[in-house]
Amino acid sequence: MLQFRIILEKTPISVWFALQKGKGTRFEIIQQQEGNSHDLVFDCDILIKSDHKSTEKPDFSGHWVQGALNERFIYIRIGAAAGQINSIWSRRLKVPLTGITWEMIQKAEEMDDSVFETRVPAIGKDGTPNCATVKPFGGWFLSPKNS
Repeated sequence: MLQFRIILEKTPISVWFALQKGKGTRFEIIQQQEGNSHDLVFDCDILIKSDHKSTEKPDFSGHWVQGALNERFIYIRIGAAAGQINSIWSRRLKVPLTGITWEMIQKAEEMDDSVFETRVPAIGKDGTPNCATVKPFGGWFLSPKNS
């Protein structure tokens, strides 16, 4: 199991954000947080579905993982989609699980206190909460868990 951390940068004030755990109509809203113009942090554990002997690229699974093979991602729910009943926003943001190599996974497994981390803008080009697939996506990096 690998640790993942999403840092949602400069969140809009009073807009709720949360992770989606589960798929389809059988999901939960987890780690609900209110935007405050600062960064919000979301943590989750993801399983490695394949191994380096059988596939060229890693594949992932678990409660947080969405999407088809080679298109896996994590959903961040926004506004009403995050449980904020009175919000004018009802969106989801896809954080891609791309760019992670077997070398990175091996290094993470060798380091007890590491986490795959990414930084994602919370506000889109139009000034509203970011939604759809993160573009451009800066990728995942190994960081100490307690940073």
